[in-house]
Amino acid sequence: MIDINCKTTIGINGFGRIGKLTLWNMLLKDDFDRIVINLGREAGKSLANLVDYAIYDSTYGNLHTFLFGFGSTKEPDIEITDEVNGEVNFYGKKVKFLRSERNPERIPWGQEGARVVIDTTGKFVDPTDESSPNGTLRGHIAGGARKVILSAPFKLKGKSKTLPEDAVMMVYGVNHRNFDPMNHHIISAASCTTTALAHMMKPLLDHEETSAILTASMSTIHSMTNSQNVLDAVPSSGTSDLRKNRAAGYNIILSTTGAAKALEYILPVMKNIGFMADSVRVPVPTVSLINLNLTFHTPLDKDGFPKINRDFINNVYREAAAGMQKDLLYLSERQNVSSDLKGQMAACVIEGNDTHTRTGFVDIPPLSNVPVTHAKIFGWYDNELGSYVNCLTKLAVYISKAIA
Repeated sequence: MIDINCKTTIGINGFGRIGKLTLWNMLLKDDFDRIVINLGREAGKSLANLVDYAIYDSTYGNLHTFLFGFGSTKEPDIEITDEVNGEVNFYGKKVKFLRSERNPERIPWGQEGARVVIDTTGKFVDPTDESSPNGTLRGHIAGGARKVILSAPFKLKGKSKTLPEDAVMMVYGVNHRNFDPMNHHIISAASCTTTALAHMMKPLLDHEETSAILTASMSTIHSMTNSQNVLDAVPSSGTSDLRKNRAAGYNIILSTTGAAKALEYILPVMKNIGFMADSVRVPVPTVSLINLNLTFHTPLDKDGFPKINRDFINNVYREAAAGMQKDLLYLSERQNVSSDLKGQMAACVIEGNDTHTRTGFVDIPPLSNVPVTHAKIFGWYDNELGSYVNCLTKLAVYISKAIA
């Protein structure tokens, strides 16, 4: 039975890294006071084992400290209220764990009152798929949800397919205000890297002096994820990239990222810019670093010096951090290491001390001595809790309020 006194209910499908940390963020905020989490299977020997997993985290510590800080004298307030039905009280908020259905269309979101569902499983990523025997992303709507948010980029099966009109990819703080409650039903929250990259690119594209980008590329120095192996493993049949089977904790591993393609959905102007992206996995549990390289057609000032230099670019970010991207983008004036950014609630933190530019003059017939500036910009992001899940949660709150 749904508690009619609840303000709103949010649904989460999947309870891995993103699902669990989404719960943490939902408990931190006061936008939802009932959370329904679907696992689709039993976990451990009892509900208490599942609660234990929810409370403790090897990367971020424990839930109580996350909510109230290290110096808190507040007593933990977590109570299992219904073992059979999976109901738990977390600090005054009702959480219900569903443990029977894995196919989205058979999950009773409508009965549970969850109008918005966040799918964090990574299993259902094609918004055009309507008939897979194991379920589809659209199945959540058949189960009673009004809007579905995917915690991954869309992946269309087939090069000839195009994104349906009711599907849209969004990054909170960049293009989320384009959400149309009447027409958008399937929403992708892109990826952790795309989220940080979009927040790095938006101020530059919005500024007149830095919008003339000739080329762009990025490498993300990315932390380990559960898609990697703890120890070396035999590759599956047909595996083309053997590095994915090597031990994550002992190697630097070259990899790929779909951030460049996803960015075109978020910032369509990027389709006109040649953009390359790659990923390097490194053995840290969280916090990643984007190394962004850009080439600008740069104007000269009255004295013949290029207008685009380190101070100019840092000021562009400083203004954005105080304006439209406030509380999501930061310019750091200190020298950081990755652990300094763990848990930092920001889409991206620009390492201002290491912004570098060089300007040269090239001949582009019929023009000669055309000033071109190359810039190197670094941006930190806590790819789990602080950047991605933070923006994902904000997007879910925005969409929930938009359809109220």
